[in-house]
Amino acid sequence: MDNLFILAVNDMKKLVIYNHGKDSMPWGEKTFQFAEVAKRHGYLFESPDYQAHSDPDKRAEQLLAMDLSGYDKVVLIGSSMGAYVATVASESIKPQGLFLLAPAFYLPGYRQAEFKPTAEDIRVFHGWQDDIVPPENAWRFCQKHRIRLNLYDTDHRMLSAMPQLTEEFSRFLQD
Repeated sequence: MDNLFILAVNDMKKLVIYNHGKDSMPWGEKTFQFAEVAKRHGYLFESPDYQAHSDPDKRAEQLLAMDLSGYDKVVLIGSSMGAYVATVASESIKPQGLFLLAPAFYLPGYRQAEFKPTAEDIRVFHGWQDDIVPPENAWRFCQKHRIRLNLYDTDHRMLSAMPQLTEEFSRFLQD
């Protein structure tokens, strides 16, 4: 019986989808680092190319159009506009996890200002020195949804905090 359980766990199809920011590309520096962590934990990893759409809601539609039916577990990562995309899509996808970096919430021109994040586990990370998306926006979201906000002494891209963020992501996938 124990061998059957181990086999079933190993046969689980797990996927991490990385949602890049407005001016980023699908396979930037952060993407590769998170992909390595995901692969170590047995996840497949995808990073859709959203560069054809500057509208965050069109990007959310693109994410929602992906066929995720073959996966037992889905985790969404989003950076900046990608965090908005992941959060909006989570209402339909209902992933096991949302891992949000410098989320672009409550910005002018973004259609959705009220969110219903739907995931078993949600983590939010932001930089104190972010001059693109104010940390107060992440605080507002976290306060409303009773989610812990993790702040780092870094800017919007959060590259200087990548060692801590990849460690957090590794723990996130273990939980």
